[in-house]
Amino acid sequence: GFVYNITNLQNQRQYIGRKYFWQKRKPRAGTKTGKRRRVTSESNWRNYYGSCPELKEDIKRYGQESFTREILSLHTTPGRINYEETRQLFLHDVLTSCLTDGSPSFYNGNILGRYYRKDYFDYNENNNNSTNSTSID
Repeated sequence: GFVYNITNLQNQRQYIGRKYFWQKRKPRAGTKTGKRRRVTSESNWRNYYGSCPELKEDIKRYGQESFTREILSLHTTPGRINYEETRQLFLHDVLTSCLTDGSPSFYNGNILGRYYRKDYFDYNENNNNSTNSTSID
């Protein structure tokens, strides 16, 4: 699989995600022994544009031609794919970086379902474009 970056060319917002080349699923029809086999098939990686609802809305609004897709890295195991995605999310500060207008730079709203933008991104501070410094006497 791979770790990828999607960029909205209209507003420069980005999305970092991961996608596997193969998917494993269980067929609907069970066997007589009760064991269910798993079938491996190619995923929809060729035309995949992420799972983020906000990103999907912008793709509908602006069209796919307004977005670029870039593969950042290729990996051979799910563990390495997951690790690299998480590493890239932290390296790019996806929860805290902002555009010049103060809006979030990335569509990503969380990392690992554990760290959320709402807990780290200060909309008021970023919209005022001021630097808050605290002095200690």
